[in-house]
Amino acid sequence: MIDDVLLDDPAALQRADRDHALLALAGAGARIRTALRLADEAGVQALRPDGRPRSLLVAGYGSALAVGPALAALAVESTQVLPLPPVDAEPVPRDRTVAAPPFTAGLRWQLPGWVGPLDLLVIASADGREEGLVGLAEQAYARGCTVVVIAPPESPLTEAARQVRGLPLSYVPTTVEDDHQAEEPDLPALDPGALWAMLVPLLALTEKLGVTQLPAGSLQAVADRLDEVAVRCRPDAAAYVNPAKDLAAQLSGTVPLLWTDGPVAAAVAGRFAAMLADRAGRPALPGALPQVLTAHRGMFVGQFGSGADPDDFFRDRVEEPDPLLLQVLLLRQTPGRAADPAEEEENGFAEPSHPVRRAHRLAEAHGVRFTEFRSVEADPLHALAELTALTDFAAVYLGLAAGQD
Repeated sequence: MIDDVLLDDPAALQRADRDHALLALAGAGARIRTALRLADEAGVQALRPDGRPRSLLVAGYGSALAVGPALAALAVESTQVLPLPPVDAEPVPRDRTVAAPPFTAGLRWQLPGWVGPLDLLVIASADGREEGLVGLAEQAYARGCTVVVIAPPESPLTEAARQVRGLPLSYVPTTVEDDHQAEEPDLPALDPGALWAMLVPLLALTEKLGVTQLPAGSLQAVADRLDEVAVRCRPDAAAYVNPAKDLAAQLSGTVPLLWTDGPVAAAVAGRFAAMLADRAGRPALPGALPQVLTAHRGMFVGQFGSGADPDDFFRDRVEEPDPLLLQVLLLRQTPGRAADPAEEEENGFAEPSHPVRRAHRLAEAHGVRFTEFRSVEADPLHALAELTALTDFAAVYLGLAAGQD
């Protein structure tokens, strides 16, 4: 269970947040503005591409891999966007000096066999010293594949991009100092704001390539959108007016099922599951409607769905710990639609066979708590930013209130 008192005590939250994750999330808008300025200085706006690539691969680990689903949700249908995680790890001799962080030593990436001159490889790294990613850039050059690198300016990976005639874009690091260094180098904590520091310069490029076609001014305005959510979710905002604190309290003592309707929501759910695991130490199961109704059926008829009978007079309420229960969190982008599900049904937006209505009925039939968060933004990037920022803050608050180190 979580400490509800801590959630409404800004000073206690500040003391508990030893790596300043809340401050890092609040600074995401500033990092976006800097990233856009540096991308412009790198010559992105001056590019005159011949056409859009056949496919776009995003290679890296951690937050870099979250960029792939987010970009795929925003890309036009004619371009395939694929994440490229490491395939294996080679053993590193004990007597060898490794410049890369211990977590990435020996990691290796491999291009699919079909990748060639028609494709674009994006390599993203917050560190820029990974030898496996440098080797991946060399692989792409040998295949005739165009390379874009998002990394710190003075890093081996950025230098590799120049050597293979690729385009280096600057990764904007956080300005928040971590007072609590991880004791286990193989379990590094993710920088909460790294997603936007990698995604936004890439979006500036994909807009020029035609891979994404966002509304005019969307990139410049997304920083303002993140600032607005940060104000609503700030630590000194009480839980009853802070949607992130409210969501954290709802998820306490539950197994969250992150159901989604649409590609933008699916990208947010994958990110939220990763943040819950990293920041709150909690498992969560994402899934897209309608297939998730079948995939998660066993959860409803099993022990998590039934729980303990609250009407059992003889149940031991002192000795028996509170059971873990299911919590369905539905994420949606519904541009221009009503905020009330009942009003939606009245207006004919949700017929009884619609997956969203079926999801409501399933949860109601099994007594499972059902919460829905939606963005009414028509701009998919703004909807992505609104939902991602809210769930990022909720994951951090949940971890802090539960005493997650």
